[in-house]
Amino acid sequence: MLTLILQGILLYSLSLAYWHLVRRFAVKTALDNIPGPPCPSFFKGNFRQLFSTHGWEFHKDIAAKYGGVVKVKAVFGEKQLYVFDPKALHHILVKDQYVYEETSAFIQTNLVLFGKAVFCTLGDYHRRQRKLLNPVFSIAHMRGMVPVFYDITRKIRDAIAKKVKNGPQEIDMASWMGRTALEMIGQGGFGYSFDTFEEDATPNPYSASIKALLPALLRIAFFRSYLSYMTNIGSPKFRRFVVDLLPWKNLHAVRDIVDSMHSASSEIFESKKRALLNGDEDVTIQVGQKKDVMSILMKANMEAAEEDKLEESELVAQVSGLTFAAMDTTSGALSRTLHLLAQHQEVQEKLRHEVTEAHAKAGDLTYDGLVSLPYLDAVCRESLRLYPPVSYLSRTTRQDIIMPLSKPLKGLNGEDVYEIPVPNNTNVIISIIGANRNPDIWGPNSMEWIPERWLSPLPPSVSSAHIPGVYSHLMTFIGGGRACIGFKFAELEMKVVLSLLIESFRFTPSNKDIFWQMTSVATPSVAGEGGKLQLPLQVSRVLDERRIY
Repeated sequence: MLTLILQGILLYSLSLAYWHLVRRFAVKTALDNIPGPPCPSFFKGNFRQLFSTHGWEFHKDIAAKYGGVVKVKAVFGEKQLYVFDPKALHHILVKDQYVYEETSAFIQTNLVLFGKAVFCTLGDYHRRQRKLLNPVFSIAHMRGMVPVFYDITRKIRDAIAKKVKNGPQEIDMASWMGRTALEMIGQGGFGYSFDTFEEDATPNPYSASIKALLPALLRIAFFRSYLSYMTNIGSPKFRRFVVDLLPWKNLHAVRDIVDSMHSASSEIFESKKRALLNGDEDVTIQVGQKKDVMSILMKANMEAAEEDKLEESELVAQVSGLTFAAMDTTSGALSRTLHLLAQHQEVQEKLRHEVTEAHAKAGDLTYDGLVSLPYLDAVCRESLRLYPPVSYLSRTTRQDIIMPLSKPLKGLNGEDVYEIPVPNNTNVIISIIGANRNPDIWGPNSMEWIPERWLSPLPPSVSSAHIPGVYSHLMTFIGGGRACIGFKFAELEMKVVLSLLIESFRFTPSNKDIFWQMTSVATPSVAGEGGKLQLPLQVSRVLDERRIY
């Protein structure tokens, strides 16, 4: 039986590869005229350069050399476009967003991993989910999250303070920021606590699964797009049978993580459902105190019109989906900002002065108090501009479409190209870092981390570019109908955590060489230590008589 299944999969894969080859070389398109980097491999195209953990320089080089649209090669010579031209981005994400959809590989893979979470669906189905979820992430609801976030951050602050009570210590801040981000989405998202922040506490199984998922997916990354073609073969039961039979250790690891996540998500949902059915008093004793996203969402779902209601399986899917989407991105953004502050002591000191003064006057800041701190805001914006946690995303055209450009490029035939006819089923890589660092928009110092740029009017080139992002003329949270639904949640997390930690501690670089890996979400590591997620920084208490530990 196993031999027959493996033979069938091999035959299917060979047929698929042959179809790709015929399609790539038998059909000439306008993409042939678009310049791009040399292709080092027929089998993998430019993928080793584009999706390398060391890919920063390659992305920087092709953006500088070829401009806002670049032709790159994928597997078997497939032509794809690498895009950060602002007018093209507006069409991809806003005007023609239903032509440029998520890739089939992304949708099918994530449906298997998470179920029908909001970022795993398309079309009207996706719009229906967003309609119910959007109000949950409104500023009105974010205001209610602030006390929850302060309580969590105090626990982290106190735990770190114990470590440094006898003097400066090297502390892995990536680990602490990961625990912080998970607890904030746990309590703020689902009214559920994952972590006590005790030194030797046993990790929550769900926490361990969420943290293990991304590394496990990276181990099968090259094959994921082709595995997605098989998700429509047979029933789910049959596909599970095949996965269990395949002698592939890395695939089995992903399977076990998904099983654990689904079990925990179902348990969290059922607990919340019982609390809601038993009445508000039971809900109030839960961690989120009725202000968590899931409580609000479930109540809204009960009151929604029948055609707008989400099925219970969809609500369960939001637990793992939102947790995965929120945890690594936010912890990465916080870790990157702490690393930058450690490297720029003058910025750290200026920020410390601002937040210490604000807390001395008002104690815990309200939502409006936090967002009104100009230097804290500038530090967050500049970190998210220059170092967005996610560097790129992909889309696929669902029909032939014209992609207009804000700035013409020189075609391989020597003529200026003002628009590009893009064939159906063409993959487009949206370069978030290319847009955020574009010197035509942000000026000649676009590659420098300068929080002060946000304290005075931005150059006219920024507003005139009409970047389609939902946040600060940036592509960090993208834009259009698939913009990051929780970007206000993430921004609030960053501001609460930074305001308390910078007031309490001084961060300086360790003697270790930190390298940021260009994975799906940028992650810090120590050079020469196998890519393990870690950010060792020297941490010491800020000597201030007003602080009592």
